[in-house]
Amino acid sequence: MPKLKRAANADNRGATDFIESLDRGLRVLEIFGGSRQPMTLSDLAKAADLPRATARRILFTLERAGFVATDGKLFRLMPRVLVLASSYLASNHVVSVLQPALDRLSSGAQEIASMAILDGNDVVFVARASPTRIFSAGIDIGYRLPAFCTSVGRVLLSRLSDDELVAALDRMELAPLTPFTVTDKKLLLKTIVADRAQGYSLVDREAEPGFRSVSVPVRRYDSAIVAAINMGAHVDRVSAAEMIERFLPRLRETAASVKSMLV
Repeated sequence: MPKLKRAANADNRGATDFIESLDRGLRVLEIFGGSRQPMTLSDLAKAADLPRATARRILFTLERAGFVATDGKLFRLMPRVLVLASSYLASNHVVSVLQPALDRLSSGAQEIASMAILDGNDVVFVARASPTRIFSAGIDIGYRLPAFCTSVGRVLLSRLSDDELVAALDRMELAPLTPFTVTDKKLLLKTIVADRAQGYSLVDREAEPGFRSVSVPVRRYDSAIVAAINMGAHVDRVSAAEMIERFLPRLRETAASVKSMLV
């Protein structure tokens, strides 16, 4: 597992404003998100780039707080960590406004619909709706993907100016996720600028094998893009043309219906 490191402090606040022990504890919590299995102390310390003794003290503290449990060898998260996520979802105005709209969209189209926001170089899915006839175990709340190769990510990146977009792509590690992933920066820039002009993005098998999706921006009252909503399907079930014809109008209608409610 790769080590998880914090980005450099970007706002030039003094060292006295930074609580290193809290940062390390949060880093350890994040490590669990990259593993579906319980982890050993050594694995956690290595992944978090921390001394073993430091990681041990952090894990003991998290255990006392109810966020982590251990059998003496392996550590795992406890349901208490969901308090952190639920607090964000409950306090996020965009999520509270969009969730009912996503439910209506999914029910009307009988397809899965999702909403994502930009977090650094990734997109994070923060709302989701699914018709009862469809079972899906992949993209769910909190799921992360690189922004550059996803339809929601390209829609969100399109809110940047051309110069800002060039700088953003330069900062990204453009590693291919499938044989179809576009990693050429000039081509990506051209594609995202074109998506900005047409008001939507269609990505075909670039983020996940055999999966394509279409996304539109969600704008608040002043037209600023605050999120992206998408619908997707396996390539054998829904063609790209059908996505444009059947999914895109519904997505645009949903985004337009909440614009006046987003502040």
